[in-house]
Amino acid sequence: MKSKLQQTLEKRSKVITAELMPPRGGSPIRSLKIAQLLKDKVHAVNITDGSRAVMRMCSLAMSKLLLENGIEPVMQISCRDRNKIALQSDILGANALGIKNILCITGDSVKAGDQQDAKAVHEFESVRLLQQIQAFNKGIDPTLGELSDKKTFIFAGAAADPNCRNKRSLENRMRKKKEAGAGFIQTQMVMEKENLIEFCEKISKPLEIPVIAGVFLLKSYKNALFINKYVPGANIPENILNRLKDAKDPLQEGIKIAAEQAHDFINIANGVHLMAVKAEHLIPEIIEKANLSLEY
Repeated sequence: MKSKLQQTLEKRSKVITAELMPPRGGSPIRSLKIAQLLKDKVHAVNITDGSRAVMRMCSLAMSKLLLENGIEPVMQISCRDRNKIALQSDILGANALGIKNILCITGDSVKAGDQQDAKAVHEFESVRLLQQIQAFNKGIDPTLGELSDKKTFIFAGAAADPNCRNKRSLENRMRKKKEAGAGFIQTQMVMEKENLIEFCEKISKPLEIPVIAGVFLLKSYKNALFINKYVPGANIPENILNRLKDAKDPLQEGIKIAAEQAHDFINIANGVHLMAVKAEHLIPEIIEKANLSLEY
């Protein structure tokens, strides 16, 4: 049985996903309460895996907890922290637990996090991770030739940054990810729709790979300046910075900006991915203001 996300994309209906960080501690209660707010408003909830190289509960456990609560997860797997044996084990484990969607990412540098003495692994990067999932889906064992306990059924996706200035490099990378088995692309935050239009028209459509465009909630002018300075590839334009700077209620202005982007981007790409770091409870308000509804 294919995932709801895969079925929706294959029908060429528009998809809505949201991002949720796992808890920084042993209890999932707070994260599950937020997830319940997103239930029936998105097709799937994307669980981050050590985003920004900061310790949190593993994406595998949180994804399984979402399933138990009737919410479809997209489990992120970062290559930064595991060797290939551990990555292979997590893929097989996710499949056994009923997790059907996996987003393959290389992972942020440990220097971006709060434990900079940690050792990065990076035995795989996103393309090799995609290739491994594709092999498992075909029943191929990495050493024995054939999996003795049946193949997997994973819908794998990859990340991309439409803001990348080197378009040739971006296109080559996307081609490699498509050939490696990526069934969808989830983008980094997009602030200028012209970049998304160019990415979809010149790269994703010729490659015939659906795109879920990233929409990021900016909570204030100070928050936007921080992101421009510290988030690789971020380039929040002057007009958005000025809107936040001049707003009487910067958070509400940020919600309005995100809703406008979501409304525009869903008509350019195959869907939108909503991100609101440490403010995920505001995503339903963005969805409502953008006048988005679920399609199947």
